[in-house]
Amino acid sequence: MTEPPTARDADPVPHEDRLDYTPLARSVTLARRRAARLVTEWGHPGLAGDVAVVVSELMSNALLHGSLRDRLIRVRITATGVVLRVEVSDPRGERLPSPCSVDDTDQFGRGLLLVGALSHHWGWEPRSVGKTVYAEWVLSPDPAMANPFMGARE
Repeated sequence: MTEPPTARDADPVPHEDRLDYTPLARSVTLARRRAARLVTEWGHPGLAGDVAVVVSELMSNALLHGSLRDRLIRVRITATGVVLRVEVSDPRGERLPSPCSVDDTDQFGRGLLLVGALSHHWGWEPRSVGKTVYAEWVLSPDPAMANPFMGARE
């Protein structure tokens, strides 16, 4: 089985957006709305909702677990002909993302599970200061390849 393409495998970036946000709850909403709008403008309206949820989850995690006073959280979104990638960078490199086990009654702890379910691939990378958590979607003219849940049965 071959691995899906990643942003590193892709052609030059025809679409890119990068914006720094203050570590405030309001920034989550601003980043989510901006991401959905950009992904739609870039010609991928079917992914806008999933990207918005993923940006919201990654921004919330950065705010809760990765932010420091007076340090910004960066959101970068890129789209090539092959891959759409969302990155959220924060200054806390020692606090690494890890999906946790949750019970049915737990209110929190499902964010990374959602990220994994809505994207084709996610992970994290260290930075010189902090870390970047990313999610990627394969962009394909074949709807079945672009949407891993198309045709799925319970």
